This record gives sequence, C-alpha cells and structure tokens, in this order.
Amino acid sequence: MQKIYFELEVYSFDIDFIGHVNNTVYVQWMEIGRTKLLEAVGMPTHQIFQQGFVPVLLQTNIMYKSPLYLGDRVQTEMWISELRNASAIMQFRFSNAQGILAAEGWQKGLFADRSTMRPKRLRKEERALFAPYVHLTDAV
Repeated sequence: MQKIYFELEVYSFDIDFIGHVNNTVYVQWMEIGRTKLLEAVGMPTHQIFQQGFVPVLLQTNIMYKSPLYLGDRVQTEMWISELRNASAIMQFRFSNAQGILAAEGWQKGLFADRSTMRPKRLRKEERALFAPYVHLTDAV
C-alpha cells in the first residue's frame, strides 16, 4: 500500500498571534494533500473537471497535538482509510522535522456530477486508481 508524502515549510503568513501555525493552515495543507493524491492517481484537478465530475469536501476533523513554528519543516503523510462508490475518507498526519506529531486528522470527500452536483459513483476502473492508497487499518 502506498501513501502520499510531502514536505511543507512554515512561513510567516502561517503564524497566528500566539506565535505558532494557525489552525486554519492545516486545512490548506490538507487541500495540498488532496491535490497531490488526485495527481498521483492520474486525475489532476483540471482533468477531473473535463471528465464531468468534481471532488467536494464534506467534513474536516483535526486533532492538534503539538505546535509548529516559523521555519519548521513539516513532514506530511496522507492516505485513504475508506473508499466507497462515491466518497472517500482521507487521513493526514503532520510532524515536525524531528518526527514529533503536530496534528492528525481526516476529511470526507464526495465525487459529484459537475452539472447536477449530486453524488456520482466512480466507475470500477476509476476506483482501482485509488486502491493503492487505501490503508484500512491506519485510520486516525
């Protein structure tokens, strides 16, 4: 099974008035992860739109464990813990360069028909593209 791994850097605009990464930045980082997943399965965002469906975010849950600070390098790990016909649950872990867990969370997404915005079932061959990233035992 595969996971998506990528590194991020904490910039000054990511910092809140307390001096650590603002909680909303993690949602933006999750967006980067979802985009990287779609690219990895051969469905970059601009091509999905051409295929007539769109990914829609339904729910986000984040548990903050330890703060990240300006200049930190963030190690990000992402995978799918549940893949259904029209939806998926994506898991995320964010750690500092020393491997200390900063946050973990999940998002539920839905594939929708672009014209009706109603759920659209993935075809068998489309689901198969996501299968290598499904880790049923790694749920947060």
